[in-house]
Amino acid sequence: MPRKNILPLLEGGDRRTIGRADQVAALVSRDTELFPQLMAGLWSEDPLVRMRAADAAEKVTRQDRALLAPYKKELLGLMAEAGEQELRWHLAAMVPRLPLTAKERQLAVSLLNSYLEDRSSIVKTFALQGLADLAQDAPNLQPRVLEMLREATRSGTPAMKARSRKLLAKMEG
Repeated sequence: MPRKNILPLLEGGDRRTIGRADQVAALVSRDTELFPQLMAGLWSEDPLVRMRAADAAEKVTRQDRALLAPYKKELLGLMAEAGEQELRWHLAAMVPRLPLTAKERQLAVSLLNSYLEDRSSIVKTFALQGLADLAQDAPNLQPRVLEMLREATRSGTPAMKARSRKLLAKMEG
């Protein structure tokens, strides 16, 4: 029996809504064979499908990060070229879930650092979270990330300050 095409569920509406991303995330969580279809949505021609596919993929991989592993190269490439803030903040959350080599981790850190220059406070906040997540598995990153978080508690946006305080408490505690 052919699998249901889930990407049309992500179409329509406007950028301010997640549409049916939660419904799609639930479907994919129950049937992970749909995950490749969801990942294909990250490269959709339709910007609404791209952002909602990223949202759903990020939610699904909170529970099952192994689903991302086959897409490592593509996700790092997309992270480097993504312009839309909605795509960028979801990539900042997902890429640290990948099994990265030292060189790939270095690339991810560099890309997340560039995300700290984004106009969007949400992208910057997720970049800090991503850097903290990467530092958990890379002790050599911890001093630099701790300093970034301390700086963000002093001079970041309100969202960055709040997230940084939480991350500092977790990393220093």
